[in-house]
Amino acid sequence: MELKINIIGLGIMGKSVGRALLRNPLVKITACADLKSENLEEAKSELKFARSYNDYEKMIDTEKPDAVYIATPDWAHYKPVMACLDAGIHTHVEKPLTTDESEAADIVRKVKDTGLKLQVSYNHRWLAPYNATYNMIRAGQIGDCLMGYARKNNPIQVPTKMIPWSKNSSPMWFLSGHDIDLMTWWFDDDPVEAKGYGVKRVLKEKYGWDTYDAMQGLVKFSKGGFATFESTWIYPEPHPAMPDSFMEVVGEHGHIHLDRKTEAIEMSTPEGFKWPRSLLNYKVFDRWVGAFPSCINSFIDDIVEDREPVVSAYDGWRSTAVLDAIHRSADTGETVRISEPPI
Repeated sequence: MELKINIIGLGIMGKSVGRALLRNPLVKITACADLKSENLEEAKSELKFARSYNDYEKMIDTEKPDAVYIATPDWAHYKPVMACLDAGIHTHVEKPLTTDESEAADIVRKVKDTGLKLQVSYNHRWLAPYNATYNMIRAGQIGDCLMGYARKNNPIQVPTKMIPWSKNSSPMWFLSGHDIDLMTWWFDDDPVEAKGYGVKRVLKEKYGWDTYDAMQGLVKFSKGGFATFESTWIYPEPHPAMPDSFMEVVGEHGHIHLDRKTEAIEMSTPEGFKWPRSLLNYKVFDRWVGAFPSCINSFIDDIVEDREPVVSAYDGWRSTAVLDAIHRSADTGETVRISEPPI
């Protein structure tokens, strides 16, 4: 059995998806779509796809793939996801599911109605320490989760040099989705309320961007637990973290701390001090390993084995609902009630 795979969006993440799939004997990347022809030409020889498209709707109509991987910018997920589901195609989408709670709810209902498989790329669930945390919590080792804290902070070159669309996003949309997904997974609970804070100064004054420099959000869950989420992307450029990542869960009779900012390696050179990254996506000899390729290839197994994806559309809705509520709260100064779950 060989599945026909298409990719929509060939930026950093789309190319990484293709590299992760190249060594999978169950798939063949038959075509890719991107608005920029130069991205398609640059990736074609490496990813070995036969046909290129600037229009993703034309691609899926012509190619009729078994599954599509969507790696467009944060706010550009809803339309391609719905187009794929309407065409009867299994869909994997980069995080977040969407940047609007009502759109995410639409997708949840569409997946339920069609019976198709959809996975959101919250790949941190495949990182062994986070997965072990889930298993220890489910085994009752710290009791019910009562309080959580998570931060993901980046140096300023991430929004200003690495991400061409960052002025249309925010540090929390870009960074905190993984943390929110993990926390809702560990708490095994739905969010009901959020209070958000944010500041717009550095990027607005220096670059003219109407986006937040730093944000925090306090989220309450239906069973009474709560968690704080923090993100910024204006650390000084020499800072070695990418990202500075820390998580905490406090339970009834125990706690768990996860400090991932160094990723186990410290390195100094005449150019500066570094914490090289190797756990999420790293090429070992001729194969990409880590949480990212594990997530990408797990979706192929879901299709072949006809099983429920690890990160469902409903999981994606929970993270989007929290992020949407925190941003609305930061914009208005009001505490925001989160909509009832779509199912």
